[in-house]
Amino acid sequence: MKSAVIVFPGSNCDRDIAVTLEKVTGQAPAMVWHRDSTLPEGLGLIAVPGGFSYGDYLRSGAMAANSPIIADVKKKAEAGVLTLGICNGFQVLTECGLLPGALIRNRDLKFVCRDVNLSVERTDTAFTGKYTGGQVIRIPVAHHDGNYFADNETLDRLESNGHVAFRYCNDNGKVADEANPNGSARNIAGVFNETRTVLGLMPHPERLADERLGGQDGVPMFESLLEQLS
Repeated sequence: MKSAVIVFPGSNCDRDIAVTLEKVTGQAPAMVWHRDSTLPEGLGLIAVPGGFSYGDYLRSGAMAANSPIIADVKKKAEAGVLTLGICNGFQVLTECGLLPGALIRNRDLKFVCRDVNLSVERTDTAFTGKYTGGQVIRIPVAHHDGNYFADNETLDRLESNGHVAFRYCNDNGKVADEANPNGSARNIAGVFNETRTVLGLMPHPERLADERLGGQDGVPMFESLLEQLS
């Protein structure tokens, strides 16, 4: 599985996802600097990692979304190359228009860094095929601007088209406000694009992909991708 990880000034999870991708797929991803203009040919996956690109100045992900490499990211994503944006990567994908909605300041105006529970909403996608429907998984979050926002029309469309990927929930899988770490609309933790070939999520599956890190609930996402692209 040939993959690439986009690296911005301020990225701090580029190595994490690169290590996880190599561990699961057996092939190290290309590390592509944001000022490059083209991605390698023959990619199966583009990963936009977490971190604080450009120090989150102006607005999280806004400056990174205008980096030279993003034009080719958009071109390839729109052509069907699987694209995964995690945390700041999710913010970048909304800022550049590959995903709907926006990530705004957390409801409590505080940085949140802890494990959360997620309900897996779909399993018939390239990203989630190794999970089971309604499965509750534990994945870390670490963000200050993770509050997913969209107008009601957009939210209704996401719901009706099955484009909600994950929701924040409690241990029993109940989607409840007290399980929502940031105030995201309808407890949404991750969304797909129209063709479900682009996924953005605020939690970090690459940070829980090794028992030495405390669990492996993130591994099935990368195994799903490997199976899809093998």
